Amino acid sequence: MALFDLPLDHLRRYAPTVPEPADFDAFWRATLAAEAPRPVLLDVRPEPTDLRLVETWDVTFAGFGGDPVRAWYTRPAAVDTPLPAVVEYVGYGRGRGLPHERLTWPVAGYAHLLMDARGSGQYGSGDTDDPHAGRAGGPWPVTWGILDPERYYYRRLITDAVRAVQAVRALPGVDAARVVAAGNSQGGGLALAVAGLVPDLAALLTTAPFLCHIQRAIEITDAAPYGEIAQYVAVNREAEARVRATLSYVDGVAFARRAAAPAHFGVGLRDRVCPPSTAFAAYNQYGTDHGRLDPGDREIHVYPFNQHEGGEAVQVRRQLRWLAQRVPLPGPAPTGG
Repeated sequence: MALFDLPLDHLRRYAPTVPEPADFDAFWRATLAAEAPRPVLLDVRPEPTDLRLVETWDVTFAGFGGDPVRAWYTRPAAVDTPLPAVVEYVGYGRGRGLPHERLTWPVAGYAHLLMDARGSGQYGSGDTDDPHAGRAGGPWPVTWGILDPERYYYRRLITDAVRAVQAVRALPGVDAARVVAAGNSQGGGLALAVAGLVPDLAALLTTAPFLCHIQRAIEITDAAPYGEIAQYVAVNREAEARVRATLSYVDGVAFARRAAAPAHFGVGLRDRVCPPSTAFAAYNQYGTDHGRLDPGDREIHVYPFNQHEGGEAVQVRRQLRWLAQRVPLPGPAPTGG
């Protein structure tokens, strides 16, 4: 697939004005305040995994509306020291799967919470229902409730993501002051939203983030999930203004502006699923509302010949090394090249 978006030198300066509603902050304050009185942990039970080097628990926490959201909590076995935690969010259409599928962070020495995505799991095992799905909108998750920001799917999913940070802080063996949000694609978009909504996050790891500069994305790519929004508007022509208004409440550029945690981004220049200009729009405005980020606290890695897969294992290795410097683990550093 050839390059299709802006040239790289333009991308590095690309900081468009992305419209956001006047009540953006009030909307999210009210949304999260409604959940605050609810106890966050509903159930925590050991999960047999046949793995000797890690221990896993099946966690259920209260997400949006108090709905039960499932997660895997995994940490290195026989380690009693409180550990920094990585909260990871899954991609579009994916669920939390089985507990042995994602072991990078616990094997590296971090506590790890992998949040399930409500109403999802068509590409993997998902265990969390979305009782609010099916309201006005299209047939795909990205279009559920898209005519009203109060009923939109991503209002619920972003709220779940914030509650996942609260849940991991309540779990045993976690250094609550050092929690990291991480994810790719949809997961990267959720992690970015969390960075904008949780002021004391320790770090952000996001690759090919979804939900950034959405208004541009639905105009330059037909690939799903953005293409699903375009398909919805193609047959609901009168709904375009309402759709665009709803999307403005969940745009990652708005969250990026409000974020303050050190951030590590990754992007493939041939990515038609989450076009590179949309990621750069968030990266180039990351932390600008606070002005507190040092230049070294924000970096992006570019993969010119890669599509939505980005840097894959190379990007993960860069994340590991970057995070070890900013959120160090207790004990001596590992040896090796």
